[in-house]
Amino acid sequence: MNKDQLFEQIQKKRSFLCVGLDTDILKIPKHLKDTSDPIFSFNKEIIDATAEFSVAYKPNLAFYESLGWQGWESLEKTVHYVREKHPDIFLIADAKRGDIGNTSNLYARAFFDKLDFDAITVAPYMGEDSVKPFMAYLDKWVILLALTSNKGAFDFQFLKDERSGDQLFESVLKTSQNWGNDENMMYVVGATKAEKLQEIREIVPNHFLLVPGVGAQGGSLQEVAKNGMNNKCGLLVNSSRGIIYASSETDFAEKAGEAAQKVQREMEILLSESKLI
Repeated sequence: MNKDQLFEQIQKKRSFLCVGLDTDILKIPKHLKDTSDPIFSFNKEIIDATAEFSVAYKPNLAFYESLGWQGWESLEKTVHYVREKHPDIFLIADAKRGDIGNTSNLYARAFFDKLDFDAITVAPYMGEDSVKPFMAYLDKWVILLALTSNKGAFDFQFLKDERSGDQLFESVLKTSQNWGNDENMMYVVGATKAEKLQEIREIVPNHFLLVPGVGAQGGSLQEVAKNGMNNKCGLLVNSSRGIIYASSETDFAEKAGEAAQKVQREMEILLSESKLI
């Protein structure tokens, strides 16, 4: 899915919602735990309940890797189900990979060839040779960590280079412009750092931004849109716990759909106010 196609889906669904499939075996409804694949059973119902309101899904790999081979099987079934039933959905592997070139090449092969994701989150701190193998897939996207939503972001990401005056996250944005472009590269910018979005847009005005932290983490959708939206929307705003765990009972999928629809309606207003729909 290229940039224009992604924007078309945003306009069609009047939404820039990404649902995070952070599926925790300890949090899914009890009645699913007796099924042959509880993780996939949960994901399948969540996907069917939220697909009309969402343009993307983002499984966080930790929730699957923690279960060993069974988790990987659940992940693979989830990806195949989305591809079969909801082919217009943009699929992000929230893997946060990033290693020396030959290792990154194998990560890219795993997530793009084997699992057929559209995009993968990548940690850029080992530099260009750790990111380039993902860029070799011309029809895929790399989503670089730029400014994250967690409290620990202040440990390193705001450190200032004495020579350039740039903070570390600004250096990531500027340096990475030599690695890719706005047709194959996005950036992670946490919603809890929404006040920084205007500065970020000065550096990367045309790139899509993947914005976690809305919902359970307390980020403001309105502030994100106000400071980060561009003329192609340029935002994929992620909500995980606030949607998929809206209920822990047998009505979990119904409640997830209602939560996703509520966010979509807010996004529709924001898109309309920006004259993008």
